Amino acid sequence: MRKRSVTIDGHRTSVSLEDAFWTELAALAHGRSQSLNALIAEVDHARAAGGGSTNLSSALRLHVLEALKRRRDETR
Repeated sequence: MRKRSVTIDGHRTSVSLEDAFWTELAALAHGRSQSLNALIAEVDHARAAGGGSTNLSSALRLHVLEALKRRRDETR
């Protein structure tokens, strides 16, 4: 588990995720030509728009899972 500080809308917060999730998030951000902070902010905004019923770490894990599922389905 690795804790990192990120900035979302000008506010610093800490997020704890396993290294594998940090690696995949960085790859997703790179593939979209955006910073890791920008991707995390995007996920956070979507989480808040959906009612914010999960914490940010969980929302990021689910985002990675969905991205991996999409990639898998595209290669079928």
